[in-house]
Amino acid sequence: MANTTIRTVIFGAIAGAIALLVFHQGGFWALTQAGLLKANTWSMAATKPFAVPVVISYMFWTALWGIAAALIVPRLPGALSGVLGWILFAAIVPTLANWFIVLPLKGAPVGGGFNMPGVVLAPLVYGFWGLGMWLIMQLLQQISGQHAKA
Repeated sequence: MANTTIRTVIFGAIAGAIALLVFHQGGFWALTQAGLLKANTWSMAATKPFAVPVVISYMFWTALWGIAAALIVPRLPGALSGVLGWILFAAIVPTLANWFIVLPLKGAPVGGGFNMPGVVLAPLVYGFWGLGMWLIMQLLQQISGQHAKA
């Protein structure tokens, strides 16, 4: 049981961080290229207070979100315990945390002012990141010999 939990935590962290690089940042990049948003993706600019590159800071936080999703989503009922749960978890929970906790702590208005189209597109990209986390979890579980839970 302990080994399974440790593996879930490690896999969740890996899935969250890797999915950030490919799905989250890739989604924001694609929307920027399409002219729908203006996002600064894969930024190496230093963040406060430790001067860590933005993308590394994001990887840390998305690793934590990946752990949370890996521990919570499989315990949800029915279809929510699979890919749908991962997508909805990522689209809803971190989005709300960002809007109502992170942005105000950074001195920005709640929800970043709830400007369109970001208020719609950001949760969609977060859901895309959730799909990426689920795919990576499936791959990690298959590689480790576990049976993947759809």
